[in-house]
Amino acid sequence: MQDYNRELLQFIEQSPTAWHAADTVAKTLEKAGYTRLEEQDDWSLHAPGKYYVTRSGSAVIALNLPEKPENFLIMAAHDDAPAFRVKCGGEEKNLGLYTRLSVEKYGGMLCSTWLDRPLSVAGRVAVRTKNGVELRLVNIDRDLLLIPNLAIHMDRSANEEKSYNVNVDMLPLMGGAGMEKGLNALLAETLGVAEEDIVSRELNLYPRTPGCVWGAENEFVSAPRLDDLQCVFGCMQGFLQVEQPACATVLCVFDNEEVGSGTRQGAASTFLDDVLCRAWEALGNTNAQYRAAVSRSFMVSADNAHAVHPNRPEFADRNERPALNAGVVIKYNAAMNYTTDGYSAAVFQEICRRAEVPVQSYSNRPDLRGGGTLGHISLSQVAVPTLDIGLAQLAMHSCYETAGAKDTSHLVAAARAFYACAYRPAKQGFTL
Repeated sequence: MQDYNRELLQFIEQSPTAWHAADTVAKTLEKAGYTRLEEQDDWSLHAPGKYYVTRSGSAVIALNLPEKPENFLIMAAHDDAPAFRVKCGGEEKNLGLYTRLSVEKYGGMLCSTWLDRPLSVAGRVAVRTKNGVELRLVNIDRDLLLIPNLAIHMDRSANEEKSYNVNVDMLPLMGGAGMEKGLNALLAETLGVAEEDIVSRELNLYPRTPGCVWGAENEFVSAPRLDDLQCVFGCMQGFLQVEQPACATVLCVFDNEEVGSGTRQGAASTFLDDVLCRAWEALGNTNAQYRAAVSRSFMVSADNAHAVHPNRPEFADRNERPALNAGVVIKYNAAMNYTTDGYSAAVFQEICRRAEVPVQSYSNRPDLRGGGTLGHISLSQVAVPTLDIGLAQLAMHSCYETAGAKDTSHLVAAARAFYACAYRPAKQGFTL
C-alpha cells in the first residue's frame, strides 16, 4: 500500500496537466517494452505484441495482444482535471501596482480552494525551430502565482454563502507592475528558446502543494488531481502487471472529460474505435471480424466517486454511503449517466470476488443532480457492455482532494484481476 501511494504521488507530481500525464504514461509504457505507433503511419503488428498510440499529446491508448486474440478487455480513465486556463492575452497590469494573469475556468472546480496557496503554470508551447514548429511540454517549476483572498474586514459575508466571479475574484497575482519578465519570457527561459520563437501556448494553473499520506494511521492520501489520476495510475499498474493476457487488453487514457469529452482526444471521439479497428485489421482480420470481436468485449470506465462526507453526511444516499478505504465503488444511475447495469455489475463483482477485492456501491441521492463520466460517452463509438467504477474520495473538484490510502492498491488489484481474466459472453450470462 505504501509503495503504491508513493508511486501515485510521484506520478501526480510529474503530471501537472493532461499533456504531462499522457507523456508520463507513454514513458512508463516505453519502459515496459511497448512500441509506439503513429496514427499517420501504416501499421504492421504482430501477436503477441505490445503497442501504444497517442493523440493530440494528451490521450493514450495501449494494447497488449495475446497470440490469438478474440476480444478486448478495456479500462478507461481521464487525465484532465478542473483548473484555470491562461487566456491568450496573458498578463495584465492592474492599478499601476500589480501584474495579474487573465484566466478562465476549465471544468467545474471549487473556486475557494484555489485561494491563498502557491500556484504555477504548466502546459505546452508551440516553438518555432529551423525544422518547423514543435510542440513542447513546459512547467515553470517554482512558486509563481497566488490568488489572494479578500480580508474578512472588507467582506463580512465571506463565511456565508459565497459566489466567485472568475473575471474579478480569481485572477492570480504574478508580480508588481514594473516586473521585467512577462509570462512568455519566463516560458522561453524555462524552455531555453528565444521569446520571439514562441508561436502559441496552452497553459493551466496548478497548485504547488505536494501530495501526502496522512492520518492517525496513515489511512488517507491527499493530492491535487486525484480525480482522475488515481484511476489512471491504478488502471495502468494493473494493465502492466498482466504480461500474457488471455484477451487483448486495452488501457485508455482520455482527455477533456471535465468539459464533455467532445474533442478528438476525448471519449466521444473515434480514437478508441480507430485504434482497435486498425490493430485488428493489421493482424490480418476483416472489418466484420473486428465488429464480432467488439461484440465479445467488455469495458470498465474508472473515475473517482463521492465518499460520504464526515461533516455533511446528508448529501449521500441513505442506503449507499461509500467509505474511504472500503474498496472499489461501483456507480449506478437510473438515467444511465453511469453505464452500470445488472450484467456489467455481475461481471465486475465476480472478478473482484475471486481476487478478494472489496467493492461498494454508489448512487446519487435521488433528489440531487449528480455528474456523469466518460463511460456512456465512449459507448457512442464502441458499444460494449460497460460499467462505471471509481475510488471513494472527499472534496471532488477541489484543487486538493482526499481519498483512502488502501484504495489505491484495491484498484490495482481489481485492474490486474480484470485484465488477467478470460471473459467470454454466453447466451445466458458469461464465463471468466
